[in-house]
Amino acid sequence: MSAKKRILDILFWSVVSAAFIGPGTITTAAKSGATFGTELLWALVFSTLACLLLQEAAARLTMVSGKNLGQAIVEQFEKNKSKWLVLSLVLGAIVLGAAAYEMGNLLGAVAGFQLIFNVPSYILVIIIGAVAATILSIPSLKTISTIMGFMVVIMGVGFLITAFLIQPSFSEILQGAFIPKIPSNAEAGLLVLGLIGTTIVPYNLFLGSGISTQKQTVKEMRFGLAVAVLLGGLFSMAVLIVGTSVANTFSFEELAIALQQKIGPAGKYLLGFGLFAAGFTSTVTAPLAATITLKSLFGNKNPEKWKAGSFNFRIGWIIVLIAGIAFSIGNVKPIPAIILAQALNGFLLPFVSIFLFIVINNPNIVGSQKSNPFLLNIFMILVIFVTLVLGLNSAVKAILSAVHFSFSGNTYLLFITLISAVISVFIWVKANGFSRPLQKRGEKISKKDFHE
Repeated sequence: MSAKKRILDILFWSVVSAAFIGPGTITTAAKSGATFGTELLWALVFSTLACLLLQEAAARLTMVSGKNLGQAIVEQFEKNKSKWLVLSLVLGAIVLGAAAYEMGNLLGAVAGFQLIFNVPSYILVIIIGAVAATILSIPSLKTISTIMGFMVVIMGVGFLITAFLIQPSFSEILQGAFIPKIPSNAEAGLLVLGLIGTTIVPYNLFLGSGISTQKQTVKEMRFGLAVAVLLGGLFSMAVLIVGTSVANTFSFEELAIALQQKIGPAGKYLLGFGLFAAGFTSTVTAPLAATITLKSLFGNKNPEKWKAGSFNFRIGWIIVLIAGIAFSIGNVKPIPAIILAQALNGFLLPFVSIFLFIVINNPNIVGSQKSNPFLLNIFMILVIFVTLVLGLNSAVKAILSAVHFSFSGNTYLLFITLISAVISVFIWVKANGFSRPLQKRGEKISKKDFHE
């Protein structure tokens, strides 16, 4: 593979990084750093590796079956009584999640711009929305991916340089990255879920699957995707480290002041550009991902009516974009709204991951020779289990807090872990049941078919 082809592959798959490195990433990661130092760095390490695992499976699904994730889910539950329940859950999770993200994307882009220029919020929201609509009108998904990839790389390198200039403790970084720990502070659980939700974005799985092409080999896809996602994770970790420089209560203004003290006047402009770039790129990718999901769920019978640039395709991203603009103009405070959106996506993640796990293991969809390898299945189930624990933990805590009821720490954690383990085992058994008849006939997965 030529160097030029490798770079183009990385830029193409950087649309995935552009979709998860938004204001939510900067807000949640920087606030985690400001509140807990490097203690929650492990959550970003875990979520980056989990993101790569799930995105690879979603992209490979399309390449080996010719069906994207949405189409595979429709086929999986086509003759099932729960079909409409499943489709409603997927549609709600993706479209609502994208709309919630879109509000945060616009608010984040506005907040970044206002750190440098004093322009009214509603004017900026309309201008950013109009520019995003212009880019989304481009019929080539590859062109959009390349534009977003360039912006993410420039922004990420800026945060990496800033993190280096802050001169953090290397030993504290290693400890925070590889020793999982959730502080007893009530805010810690929400931030951990937010860090995972802002990296493994549920609608991103549909986006990655939807833009996959059989013109690439699996090997080429893995290279481009791995570099793009790992760089995205590294950029997110740099943002968390930058956040540790904040001494007072976290806000974008406090972060700007802290950076100015650390690296000089350029600190405010770097944060302003980074926040704006993160918000703008995600303002484009969130509606795009939601529309690709709609296309995969409802465009099977009339694919021509859902091709990029068609009326149906445009209506899909316009609805999400307008919803984000409407909420953004409503004078919503950006930081709480952004963190809540990340936590919501973190809670929805296990359900989308479960559907992906089921379809990637169904030989009727991917072919008897190309089902998911055993080791990848182990890792995927582990990701599902961990995200279930974190998602259920936050949901139950919120409910108990609302009714003023409390659990003892050990009993509560044991209950959540047990429920998550039972669900994970059930999903494993259900998915493996698809291939059992094939195994009886002695059929095996071909390593050659899997890698090509």
